[in-house]
This record gives sequence, structure tokens and C-alpha cells, in this order.
Amino acid sequence: MRILLTSAALVALLSVARVEAFAPISAVSSTRHGTGTSRAGRAGSTTGSALSSTTEREATETTNGATASSDSSSSSGSNDPYLQRRPRPEYIPGHIPDANYVRIFDTTLRDGEQSPGATLTTSEKLDIARNLAKLGVDVIEAGFPVASPDDFNAVQQIADTVGQEVFEDGYVPVICGLSRANEKDIAVAWEAIRGAQRPRIHTFIATSKIHMENKLKKTPDEVVAIAVNAVKFARGLGCDDIEFSPEDAGRSDPEFLYRVLGAAIEAGATTLNIPDTTGWNMPWEFGEVIAKLRANVPGADRVVFSTHCHNDLGLATANSLSGALHGARQLECTINGIGERAGNASLEEIVMSLALKGREQFDATAAGTRGGGQLYSGINPVHITATSKMVAEYTGMKCQPHKAIVGANAFQHESGIHQDGMIKNKATYEIMTPESIGLHRGESQSGAGIVLGKHSGRNAVFTRLKELGYGDLDSDKLKAIFTRFKEVAEKKKGGLDDEDLEALVSDQAGSINDLWDVTGLQVATGMQGIPTATVTLTGPDGVSRYVAATGTGPVDAVYKAIDQIMGVSVTLEDYSMQSVNEGIEALATTRVVISPTEGGPNEMGATHAQSGITSDRKFTGLGSDTDIVCASARAYVSALNKLLTFSMRRKKQQMEAAAVDDVDSGSDAGPAPELAGNTPVVQAPSTK
Repeated sequence: MRILLTSAALVALLSVARVEAFAPISAVSSTRHGTGTSRAGRAGSTTGSALSSTTEREATETTNGATASSDSSSSSGSNDPYLQRRPRPEYIPGHIPDANYVRIFDTTLRDGEQSPGATLTTSEKLDIARNLAKLGVDVIEAGFPVASPDDFNAVQQIADTVGQEVFEDGYVPVICGLSRANEKDIAVAWEAIRGAQRPRIHTFIATSKIHMENKLKKTPDEVVAIAVNAVKFARGLGCDDIEFSPEDAGRSDPEFLYRVLGAAIEAGATTLNIPDTTGWNMPWEFGEVIAKLRANVPGADRVVFSTHCHNDLGLATANSLSGALHGARQLECTINGIGERAGNASLEEIVMSLALKGREQFDATAAGTRGGGQLYSGINPVHITATSKMVAEYTGMKCQPHKAIVGANAFQHESGIHQDGMIKNKATYEIMTPESIGLHRGESQSGAGIVLGKHSGRNAVFTRLKELGYGDLDSDKLKAIFTRFKEVAEKKKGGLDDEDLEALVSDQAGSINDLWDVTGLQVATGMQGIPTATVTLTGPDGVSRYVAATGTGPVDAVYKAIDQIMGVSVTLEDYSMQSVNEGIEALATTRVVISPTEGGPNEMGATHAQSGITSDRKFTGLGSDTDIVCASARAYVSALNKLLTFSMRRKKQQMEAAAVDDVDSGSDAGPAPELAGNTPVVQAPSTK
């Protein structure tokens, strides 16, 4: 068990009186092929963006003085220059009609979920996919379908729903499934994504010497043959949008890359993704790799080159932008930069870099690429904050305070010199406004806001949540947050700060469909005697059960009591606690990571996309309370609820599959799966 205690100080944040305008850009024709379910009134969230010049900004501020809206119902036909974006070109696999357009490929749901402890439920993946569509990402890599039945179902649901939801301007995201370069993986991936309007298969095989010799045990000739057969097989299934990746390309021999990529193009690949798998390259090195591949790979003019950069040296975003400078026109990234090891290139950093600098710092002619150095994407940045917060809450992976664009301190100023400059002109210390990414600071952060306390109503709480970037929460989640808010406000004098409110959002992020709820808790501990906890939980059947248990400390005793009631056997992988703000009444946020005990009743595995190794799944839970023991209990039950929900769904799928086999053979399928919590515990007396 690892315990981390930190304290976060309140930081003054000056509000912005007006918004840095996005330059109005003349519309170009944009057509698409195919039809689908219309999503009327959402075109504003799908078109490209570029920040205006100083002169244009001042002019638009004088005439409008408006605030950029994060409402997905914004229309592309709006007269408000803040909402006008450059339309994206027609989507064609292997070709982008506008040489300056950069496709954004989001792999949060695949590479991002490979982060330890970042397991997502199917409903959470669907929520994130819908937010990615609001952002306007060109490609959503929805997962690795062959990894497990749950991964397959999640990818299939995203393809069948988000992949069919067409925005008013015709935009619909490409839904991509990852597969290793073998027929089984590819067939499963195709079955999962084929329901989308624009399905894509992404297949890969390692090409560096160290990978071929030590991991694959294959010769270069064998690797080329496997790559060609994989692409041809995908083509044969009916997929006309195929991405091929030479894993560890950043450390691969250039001559071998020319050969294997040329063969992949000849076999039918439409996008060539160049991964810096280990984050090894410097930006100038990686840019040169892209330039040489475009110059030397046979048939390079028939495909789109892509980047996939990892952050082991902190250069993922820089390498991706260097790739774009040298001709890559698809950049792969994740929300908040999450992913394997040190993570991936950050979507928000790439998008805002292109928005701020794409029109002047990407001299395509100097870099020897086509296009006029006017790079842009189709992302609507006003949805960045809401999507970032959703990913952080669902994965349990909070952003560091100084994270660019979306960190808690990204738009905060404490230095007196900085504050003076901000008061006189906000452009002195901010190159973009928080409103441009959907973060509304509100009056409260300039010292004139309302205090949220026990007498506050729903409207005050919901308005502040919207200002903090939580405008996309549905009504059930808002009700759960408000109920929890009232409970905490009764205990905490002086009202709740913004950090407290955000902690409650994290606390309730996955609570709508919880199986078990903590309804009572009492502990006895000290220097004398054995720590004892009595815990009462209300189960999915509405019955309250309680158990008393002892442990090495109060939290250990509470967790042992919970284990007995819920009938689970898990390993506590990580435990951390953070004080949301200062003071004796500060709200505490606890994060736990658990995994099923090997050989236990809930044992389950997950297959790694690249290595193929099966390891235990990990589940994350968050809990907030002014009492650290209560916060710890809430976090633990939250993680266990995720585990049990996942386990029940898997058992149900296995029984349904067995039932089909039994019908064929004429035998009985057996009893239905039972809920956890059937261990011999005391039932609490009814209060009715």
C-alpha cells in the first residue's frame, strides 16, 4: 500500500472580459459520401480553427465582445466570428484534397486505456467517443477488439452509434480498430467496426532489428511477407481504409522501412503510420524520418503519412509537429497525453499549437512538402476542457497542475507582477484564453463570485459546474453531484471552493449505476487496542448489510469489512490521498487501484495490444469526503463496483455463448450468474 498526502493551495485566477477571436475564414465546399442518422444543429463543433491576428482580434472584439460558446448546438452558419471555422475537406482514404489539412487521429480509447489502472467501462468509452465527435476528431481508434469480448463490444457499440451519427455539415468520424498482423485479429477488428459509416482497420508489425530478433523471432523477409498478407487480407474483407504501422519505426533501418512500407502500399494500405514507439527521436530526427520516407518509399504519393509519438523524453508533441512540418498529414494523439509509460502526444497541445502557429510557422516549401504552410485541423477547441475532464474522471488519471492547456494552473496567476499585467491587458501573460478551450473562469475567480454553501440551490451549483467546464453532464449525474454537495456542505464551514466542487464531480463520476453504496461507517482506533470498523452497505437488492472487522489501521479494517459484505477477493495495488485545499476542514480525495486476486472468484485478464501478454485487469475508484476514512471507503467501493459490473457482464456473455452451444446440443445452460454479497453477514434492521 502506498500513501501519498499533498496539499493544494488556493490560487487567484483573474477572469477574462472578452475572448480571443478565431479568425473568420472563407468557406470552401465540403462534400461527403454516404448517409446516416442526422445530428442537426451541431455543425459548429466540426470545422477547423485558427486564431486570428492581432488586428482581426481587436476588430472582432470591438464589434462583438462575445464569449465563445461550448454548446454543441452552435451552427456553422452563425454570424458570430468566434464560432466560424474552416470546413474540413472531403474524407477520402489515402488522400486529403487540401494539402494544408491535418487529420487528428485520437487513440485515447486504445493506447490511452493501456495506461495502468485506466480500465474503462463500455458506457464510459461511449461517453468519451461522443465527446471526441463533438471535438471533431477525424479518426477515433475505439480499441483493440480481439483483446476481450468486452473490448469487442465497446468498439462495436461505438461503430454502430457514434460511427453512424452524422453532424449537420456531413461530418462523421472514422471508427478504427487495432489488430496485429494476423488474420484472426483483423477479422475480429473488421466485425467490430464494419457497422460504422467510415470503418478503418489499423494493423501493425514491428520493424526494428531489436524487435524482429528478440520479440518476433522473424527475419526481415518474413516481416515483409506478414505485413503484405495482413493488408491484403483486410482488403479482401471489404475494408477500403487500411492503416499500416511499422512498430518502433523510430529505431528501424530506413532502407528496410522503404521496403516494407512500399510493399504495404502495393498491397492496398491507404495510411502509413510512423510510430516513435519508445520516444527515442529528437524533433529534427523524426522530421527527417518523415521527409525521407515521403521521398523514398515507392507509391508514397498515394497514401497519407501519419505520426504516433510517445513521450518518454517529453518530446511527443514536438516530434508530432515536426512530422507535420515535413509532410505528415495525420497526427495520432490522446486526450491529456495518456498512454503507455510516459504517455502519448497530447491532443490539446497539438490542436492549439496548430491553431496558434499553423498559419505562420509551418513553411511547407522550406521543408520540401506540398502545401502552403497554412496548416489547420478540424477540431473545435471549445470542447477540449469538457473532454479532458471526462477522461481524467473516468480513468482516475488526474492531470498534473502545470499540464499545458488543461492543467489546473494553465490559466492561473499568483505572482504580483503577473497579476498586475493581467489586470491591465490579459494578453501580457496569456497566449490564448480559457474560453477558447471551453473553460469559463466566471466572476467568482476574480473575487466577486458567490459562495457555495449549505444554503445554495441547484441553479447556483449547476451554473458554477458549467463555468468550470462540466457543461456536458447529464441530469442524473447533476442530481447525484448536488445530493453529495448538500451532504458535504452541511459539514464544511465557509462554503465549498472550486476544487471541492470538482472533487465531488470526480467522486460521482461513475456512481449512477453503482451496485453497492456506503450507508454507514464507524471506526474505533488509537494507540491502545485493535482498530475496528463497522460498515453498512446497501446492495443492489436494496437490502442493507453490516459487518464489523479488525485491521492494522482504520482504513484496513474498513476495507476488510467491505470485502466480507461484497464477497470479493482483490489486491490493493495503489492507495493515494490528496487534500483538495488548505485547512482543517479541507475535503480529501482518495484514489485506489485494485486488481482481482489470482485464482479468486473475480479473476480476469486483459491482453496487451502490442505484446499479446495477458495480465490482470486493474480498476480505479475515487472518493471524496471531509472524513478521510469515509473518503477511503467510498473510493474502494467505487472500484469494487466497477470490478463487479465488469465481471457480471463477462459472465453473462459467457453464459449466452454457452446457451447457444447447449441449444445445439440439447442440454441445460445452467443457473444465472449471482450478484456478489451472498456471504454470511448481518442484515441491518429496517428503518421503516
